[in-house]
Amino acid sequence: MLTLNQTDVTPASFILKGIPGLEEMHIWISFPFCSMYVVAMVGNFGLLYLIRYEESLHRSMYYFLAMLSLTDIGMCTSTIPKALCIFWFHLHEIRFNECLVQMFFIHTFTGMESGVLMLMALDRYVAICYPLRYTTILTNPIIVKVGLATFLRAVFLIIPLIFFTKRLPYCRGNIIHHTYCDQLSVAKLSCGNIKANVVYGLMAALLIGGFDIFCITVSYTMILRAVISLSSADARQKAFSTCTAHISAIVFSYSPAFFCFFFNRFGSRTIPASCHIIVANLYLLLPPTMNPIVYGVKTKQIRDCVLRILSGSKDNKSFNT
Repeated sequence: MLTLNQTDVTPASFILKGIPGLEEMHIWISFPFCSMYVVAMVGNFGLLYLIRYEESLHRSMYYFLAMLSLTDIGMCTSTIPKALCIFWFHLHEIRFNECLVQMFFIHTFTGMESGVLMLMALDRYVAICYPLRYTTILTNPIIVKVGLATFLRAVFLIIPLIFFTKRLPYCRGNIIHHTYCDQLSVAKLSCGNIKANVVYGLMAALLIGGFDIFCITVSYTMILRAVISLSSADARQKAFSTCTAHISAIVFSYSPAFFCFFFNRFGSRTIPASCHIIVANLYLLLPPTMNPIVYGVKTKQIRDCVLRILSGSKDNKSFNT
């Protein structure tokens, strides 16, 4: 139980104001948010269903895609339902501990998203540069181990950030101008020293995002060298076409992430807060919405499975690429 001194500086709850300056537009903004959330849920659960029951998709590439779908479901579900409650029902209040829980899941899932995209880049590297050893290198036990390591990395790096935020004294009000409990937005309400939050947050971002971007860059550099060395133009096109869906997923994920990262540190006085908050929500909503669409369109085996199900075919035989 909190002592009296602690309750003086620890609010019972926060008030999430939504998108500042656009309060009258909340109801209209909610419709694209809700539509994208529904598409994300249907698309990602659909991918998980296909990967679970279609034997032709029981390969490392699709297991990593299943990890990405699970991460995407958690990432947007940690924020969008609460945002819709703010937009539709004016339920702005969130308990202090609930805010910390939401913060933990947001940052954990975004860290996992980055890690899974890195694993998928390594998968493409092995598939293109070592095709004959692909199945012997990326075995099921290896996939489980690297997936678990990605999850644990995100959890163990985010837990200290939550404790740093919890210990802060809060005496600058309890109003958060956001749709969810972003770590810096909450920390800025503190009248204490938030240097540890800022430094550790930057370090965690570099250890997760910086390391993953480095691995992705190296993987695609090696892939590009291998593709260029192929003698046939058709072979080059076929090899690189297997990477287009993954490259699209990287663009959808990292573009809004970079915007939010640089806004929080350099652009808070030049870019409207409403613009930042909309992009921050898209950062958590756009990848889960677009990834199933992109992989469904660009990946032949997934496309064939979907078309077979929609046509009502009873044939359960696998499709070959």
